[in-house]
Amino acid sequence: MDIKEKIAKLLALADSPNEHEAKAALLKARELMALHKLRPDDVAKIKAEEVIRKTVDITCTKLTNSWTTRLAAVIASHYCCKSFRNHYKYEKKVTIGFVGLEEDFEICVRIFRYAYECVVSECKAIRQKYQGSYSNSELRKITNAYGDGFCIGLEEAFKRQETEHNQEWGLVLQTPKAVLDNIKHMKKGKQFGDMDYSGETRHFVSKGIQDGKRFDPSTKLEHPEADSSPVLLKDIG
Repeated sequence: MDIKEKIAKLLALADSPNEHEAKAALLKARELMALHKLRPDDVAKIKAEEVIRKTVDITCTKLTNSWTTRLAAVIASHYCCKSFRNHYKYEKKVTIGFVGLEEDFEICVRIFRYAYECVVSECKAIRQKYQGSYSNSELRKITNAYGDGFCIGLEEAFKRQETEHNQEWGLVLQTPKAVLDNIKHMKKGKQFGDMDYSGETRHFVSKGIQDGKRFDPSTKLEHPEADSSPVLLKDIG
């Protein structure tokens, strides 16, 4: 993000009704302006952006790819958005959706699709490798274990990054008030997946955690048409 844009976002947060948040944002903005020798009139005010709330064409059920709801929540929370599930009466499947400012929404969805395809691709590889060794229900539990593990590892990776860059990213990465207001009256659905894994499935949870920690969203941000294969996973630490 351009430094002027960062400062503009901080100045926008300075209007927050939360006194502590507003003060911290203003102080950080002043610090960055002094560091980069910028005057207030050098920093363009952040343009008013529309809040987008819409679903993407990815669905899941409690049995099939149950980790998808957790993945959406993890990614949304670290890309200034919120995730939700669209569920129609009498249907088992739910459709994943996101709420966010226009630019944040586009980035969040792009990263979510990339991460989703990475996990799905690895789950297919696991099924092929262990077909015949496990029943279909066992394979489903194993792949869900991997997906849940991936979400755990990804959350750890995001938190590690944000801890390392706390001074620079801390306030800028907060979910905007306009987004929180937009979802205030939405019904909150529970995430699928009970994380009650034991025995051999623990191995696949561990594998998922390691892959989640190595997931590199910048690959998709820098190359939007990049192949979604897990081969692109690499260490972000």
